[in-house]
Amino acid sequence: MAIRHYWLMAAAAVGFRLVLVLFGGDLQLASRPEVSTPLTSLRRLAEGYWLKQASMSPYSGSMYHGSPLLLFVFGPLTKNRSDGKQAHIYCSLIFVAVDFLAAMLIRATGHRLQMTRNRSFKSLDLTKAVNNSANVSAGDVASLIYLWNPWAIVTCVGSCTSPIENLMVVIMIYGACSRLAPLAAFGYVMAAHLSLYPAILIVPVILLLGYGPDTPPTKVYLLKGSSASKNGMPDNDKRNNLRAVQQFSLKPVLHFIFWVFIWSCYVLLLSSIILKKFGGLHEMFEKTYGFILTVKDLSPNIGVLWYFFAEVFDFFRNFFLMVFNMNIIFMVLPLAIRLKHRPCFLAFVYTTIVAMLKSYPSAGDSALYLGLLGLFANELAEMQFTFFLFFGYVGVCLLSPVMHNLWIWRGTGNANFYFATGLAYTCLQTVLVVESVSSMIKHDRKLRQLVTT
Repeated sequence: MAIRHYWLMAAAAVGFRLVLVLFGGDLQLASRPEVSTPLTSLRRLAEGYWLKQASMSPYSGSMYHGSPLLLFVFGPLTKNRSDGKQAHIYCSLIFVAVDFLAAMLIRATGHRLQMTRNRSFKSLDLTKAVNNSANVSAGDVASLIYLWNPWAIVTCVGSCTSPIENLMVVIMIYGACSRLAPLAAFGYVMAAHLSLYPAILIVPVILLLGYGPDTPPTKVYLLKGSSASKNGMPDNDKRNNLRAVQQFSLKPVLHFIFWVFIWSCYVLLLSSIILKKFGGLHEMFEKTYGFILTVKDLSPNIGVLWYFFAEVFDFFRNFFLMVFNMNIIFMVLPLAIRLKHRPCFLAFVYTTIVAMLKSYPSAGDSALYLGLLGLFANELAEMQFTFFLFFGYVGVCLLSPVMHNLWIWRGTGNANFYFATGLAYTCLQTVLVVESVSSMIKHDRKLRQLVTT
């Protein structure tokens, strides 16, 4: 069921962003630790470009740690604008267009998932049972969630590069759902290049290319086939049910790996050309990926690692760096085994885990995974604790700037005040991951029961 007046609501979201960009005044969003990080700050990018123009390495000092490609694209917009206002407007307008494009790709991904879902239910003779329950257009819901998410809006208006990273992840997922290997490879290479952590998304991408979009578990089809045999179903219908069980296709995966190699070489070549006189690729890897993995900047953010590594003894620092970085990898294989039949949902889970455990999280990360969450509005309709999660996120949004103000500007609080909001934020994301995975498993069990009855 499509959402009425969808385009009107989407246009209103874009218009609201434009009003904030052009007439919102100086909202100081770029200086908020929840919005900008050392990796996504446009002010740091302007500093890196100034160093490059002065014939020095853009990675000199401790300011810029982003991609040289972003420096090449957005750096000229900051040139000769000492107040930064014009650069803020120009870049924000680009980010508005990027957000809209990401929302449209999320919508298109949702429509492809919906088509696959309907075909699966038709092959299982569950169309009537599903139509009797909630059956909304998940693509429309997801794109509107992304467009109207307050965190997506402040990230867009706050002039940070998070919308670019989100767009690359969405391009990767859309390309994989559509089995467009070159497009999926481009999104994957760029997302990993800009932020490193999306590299773990290669698992759901390979599953999407190999098996196709999300479907019920294979066991459901086998149960349908066995019940059909007992009921004397014709052989043609039996073969159709077996054909509905998706077999892994290796050709698109190999095609994807080939294009990953091509795009990786192209990105590294461009980066080496941009940094030809400034240390080359070695310095880029050290100042970008090395900076991400070693958590050298302990300025406050919405995560918890900055506080932990500010308090931990130096003797134990390397040990806990390995623990936190490996913690993300340890979750990849178990979730992939359990949710291999739902690779797009698996990509959402991985994205949420990355946003929870990455070294420099921001509001833009939450905007991305909450938008992807809308793709499964039908499957997760019975998810518990939605009331608690919604108002928990609202509470974090309101309390985080208040606690930061009490600590930094008024001096009536301390770091524990602000860290408490980050800890609550991490707990909310943990509950969201656990409940969404649990609800998806319950949904699959419900389908199994409907087939056997």
